[in-house]
Amino acid sequence: MKRSAICYRGAVAGICLVLGWGTFLPAGEVEEGFVSMFNGKDLTGWEGLPGWWEVREGAIVAESTPEKPSPTHYLYWKGGEPADFDLRVRYRISGKGGNSGIHFRSEPRPNFDIWGYQADFDTNHDYTGYLYQHGRGLVAGRGQEVVIDEAGRRTVTTFAESDELLEAVRDDDWNEYRILARGRRMILWINGVRMCEVEDHEPKYALPKGIIGLQMHAGPPMKVEFKDLRIREF
Repeated sequence: MKRSAICYRGAVAGICLVLGWGTFLPAGEVEEGFVSMFNGKDLTGWEGLPGWWEVREGAIVAESTPEKPSPTHYLYWKGGEPADFDLRVRYRISGKGGNSGIHFRSEPRPNFDIWGYQADFDTNHDYTGYLYQHGRGLVAGRGQEVVIDEAGRRTVTTFAESDELLEAVRDDDWNEYRILARGRRMILWINGVRMCEVEDHEPKYALPKGIIGLQMHAGPPMKVEFKDLRIREF
């Protein structure tokens, strides 16, 4: 098993973890310090657009078909509005052109819309591993470290080639997204590989806390699944 050491800087300086690449959580087990967000049986603790979200074989599922095309909407976690946290989610997406994501530090909007940060993924990998935000669009691309000052000016550093990072992502299979948010800094990993990192100081957009939501995106027929959702708050 390939292993890599990840050291956090800035607001989380001095913390180093050794991560196993491609390892997943055994069924029914949650790491020490983490809280399970999903019971694997039903949507207790979650709220979404009626008729679109369900639980199948231990996973939260939303599906769009030619007979029943889906609008864009979100499933809200009702467990609070985390500020600083380590979030782990396993996801699987299928369907040509399928697009989804995991929202955090976000605000609910009418009709189960949302506004805030999103850890993106899609079947074409145009956005997989990107940090997106409503109102600004792309915040950081795959392989980028981005610092945004109070006036919205960005300093972008490339730490890895975008296509090389995609080698860690499994098509039509389960992947694990990890989202670390601490202070102004946010880091995204997929399967233990760092995808992007952002330090955001722009007051208009840098929400310090907010809800967590799962996305179902309008578009061609697709299916998205989530399981093993757990969070550790600092």
